Amino acid sequence: MVSGYRLTTAEERDELLRRGCYSEDWDSVVVSDDFSPNQLRNVRFEGEVTIGSNTRISDSTISNYDIGRDCVIDDVLRMECRHVSSFGEGVSVAAVNENGGRTALIYRDMTAQVAYLMTMMRNRPEMVSRLIAMVAKRAEERKSTKGRVGNASTIIGARFIREVLIEENSTIEGASHLENGTVGSHANVGIDVRARNFIIDNYARVGGASSIERTFVGENSVVDNGFTAIDTLMFAHCHFENGEAASVFAGPFTVSHHKSSLLIAGIFSFFNAGSGTNQSNHLFKSGAVHQSVHLRGSKFGSSAYVMSPAIEGPYTVILGRHTRHHDTQDMPYSYLIEEGGESVLMPALSLKSYGTVRDIEKWKARDKRELKRDNICFEEFNPYITGKMLRGVDTLNRLLEDNPEAKSYNYNRTIIKATMAERGVKLYNSAIVASLGAMLEGGDYRKAKVDGSEWIDVAGEYMPLSVVEAIMSDIEAGKLTLEQVAERFNGEMTRYGDMAARYAYDIVCQLFGHQPDDNELSEIIASSRNVRTSMREVTEADRMRDAGFDMMVGYGYDFRDEEEHKRDFLGSR
Repeated sequence: MVSGYRLTTAEERDELLRRGCYSEDWDSVVVSDDFSPNQLRNVRFEGEVTIGSNTRISDSTISNYDIGRDCVIDDVLRMECRHVSSFGEGVSVAAVNENGGRTALIYRDMTAQVAYLMTMMRNRPEMVSRLIAMVAKRAEERKSTKGRVGNASTIIGARFIREVLIEENSTIEGASHLENGTVGSHANVGIDVRARNFIIDNYARVGGASSIERTFVGENSVVDNGFTAIDTLMFAHCHFENGEAASVFAGPFTVSHHKSSLLIAGIFSFFNAGSGTNQSNHLFKSGAVHQSVHLRGSKFGSSAYVMSPAIEGPYTVILGRHTRHHDTQDMPYSYLIEEGGESVLMPALSLKSYGTVRDIEKWKARDKRELKRDNICFEEFNPYITGKMLRGVDTLNRLLEDNPEAKSYNYNRTIIKATMAERGVKLYNSAIVASLGAMLEGGDYRKAKVDGSEWIDVAGEYMPLSVVEAIMSDIEAGKLTLEQVAERFNGEMTRYGDMAARYAYDIVCQLFGHQPDDNELSEIIASSRNVRTSMREVTEADRMRDAGFDMMVGYGYDFRDEEEHKRDFLGSR
């Protein structure tokens, strides 16, 4: 028997019987050395149960659970572990592709980066197979016939809990049905929640009669107000209410608040779904095999719709219905709008929007995680989007040069008006100057050697593709454990600033045709600062159009005096 624990005495058993407690076998109930019968009332024990110091249990049935110290369990209809369980680890989640073509196995410490390799790198089948095998082995090693409640946890008014591992300082209150899962430390599961085959990470909250199945809920994420999720991966600081997610990879800070909003068969990241957001992945001829990609910072306006397959560039605003299967991934900061049934693209227009600046700033400010298991680069000026802007400029210039008299151009099943193409080139060029200087200023290019200039966004972490490929090669060679894969991503995160500076330096070398000296680099950095200041002046003017006195309609309406209008308007901001 574990030190500090013992069996109950005959006198204690008599007192427990008087307090309405029952056990099939009192020799299977182990208590802390300082146990008192006053800790229990109207409790039925089945199988093997351990009770920690100062834990109080009442009006509940407990079967095969180890319960830590300082816990409160009250009015739980049944909490049991009847079968061998891995508590949600190793569950298959058909993310992104409803037919299972991008299935991932979830595990307790899963990160957005490892999940991205499992789901999105299917061109490396040996790497994917090894990751899945490592997760399956881990799940097998963690199997147990007993559940666990961590220290200082509270479980009140739950109806049915089966094979759920509950970690320290977590709260379950009024849950309806929890089965085969893990509730992380400081997590909260609320009234009428139904969850099967799940993992809820630290400080996450699932409440309000929500339902999740085959779902991973990431650190500090929220699922509330009847939201339904199935086959979904949610990572840090996601927030879902009212609507539905099915076969979704939700990268950090993905948000959907509104009723009748559907996220389905896609990858989302730093995404905001307007009311009535909808997608479809079913072209009827071939079934639900398609997917869409909504790159970092994309937003759907109210009732926006996209038919898969499709992909939008980072920080794209989508308005209207789009059914032509567009590909605008190399046109970041754009508007994609519907005009007369066509998808019209306005490249770079979001660079003038204060909304884009606000989004980028708010995510970093709202990151309240403790563990920070998912790596997140918040940098506005970075190699990933700079590379896309460089390709965007090349494409727009080619369109303009090939047909200078045209009023509009066809681009990847969208239409770009000539005036929008010309404006896009100017806006992208300014942003590229701003980005190169910011990256040179943010690190030491001499400390980093990076092969190739292609960067990708690995579910929140900007990385050179060559570095990601090196990690995948080491996985294929059997050189890395799951923990070491995560450590590799962590290590690359610490080198981000220097690698980004190296990327900027290499681009400058290409543009100049020679290696710039320190004076030239200083001039680039100074020019970048000036451009960034000008860009902020533009976005600030945009903010003032939203927040200026012309927009105080409906404020201070009880007063005829304009100054009273203004005071009410300013007092409500």
